[in-house]
Amino acid sequence: MKKSHPIRRVVLATAATVSGVVLLLSLKPGGDAAASAQGGAAAQQSAAGQESPQGGTSAQSGTVTGSVTQTQYGPVQVRLTLSGGKVTKAEAVQAPSGGRSDQISGDAVPKLNQEAVAAQDADIDAVSGATYTSAGYKKSLQSALDKAKTSGSAGSSGSSEPSGSSGASGSSGASGGGAASSQAPAPEGSRTVDGDVVQTQYGPVQVRLTVNGGAISKAEAVKAPSGGRSTQVSADAVPKLNEAAVTAQSAQIDAVSGATYTSAGYKKSLQSALDEAGV
Repeated sequence: MKKSHPIRRVVLATAATVSGVVLLLSLKPGGDAAASAQGGAAAQQSAAGQESPQGGTSAQSGTVTGSVTQTQYGPVQVRLTLSGGKVTKAEAVQAPSGGRSDQISGDAVPKLNQEAVAAQDADIDAVSGATYTSAGYKKSLQSALDKAKTSGSAGSSGSSEPSGSSGASGSSGASGGGAASSQAPAPEGSRTVDGDVVQTQYGPVQVRLTVNGGAISKAEAVKAPSGGRSTQVSADAVPKLNEAAVTAQSAQIDAVSGATYTSAGYKKSLQSALDEAGV
């Protein structure tokens, strides 16, 4: 058969067409698989991009005050100081007082404060002999922790109830019956200075000042005579001395009647804190 014969051309064209169809059919499934794989990968990437990290709260710094918990012997309210989401200080701004309660709170609250900082939660042991105070403390502590977790910034949160002062409250780790002042938490940017420990006939006294803009915004006794009658005397005298120090902005304050030695020690430690702060 000649090369130019019409039948030969038809046969060759038909063979080429069949070969092309076969080739296309063999390639199509692979192409669909590749497209499917690409689509699946894109869907996975999209889903991954929509996933958000779970757990944890934003870093918090500042103070937060728990709710007031009423107990059989009086109210308890806890205030926490946080830095980077961790509790750095715990204090009872309200605690049972009056009569025997002064001594019980003076002994129990510093221990509860210390445990709260160590545990970083409200799962702390009750102090022996202070069952009601311990229970009220834990409830107020839990409410403060809950507020800290839900707030965007702990410094902006706080309790709507007024915070009172108690002769039993003190900073965590402080020895003796420290007493918190009635002033509100110090604003951001303030600093604290501790005065010298002054030994008195009934025990040591040490004053801590919070200074903001060159003025005293808060005064507290982180150490004060305790034990027996001294606990009640300190519980009555220290809040008055704290208030007098903030009002006078100096160590020229009057001694509290019935607490001559504690007052004298307080004034000496206060003066040393003022000297250190440069106020």
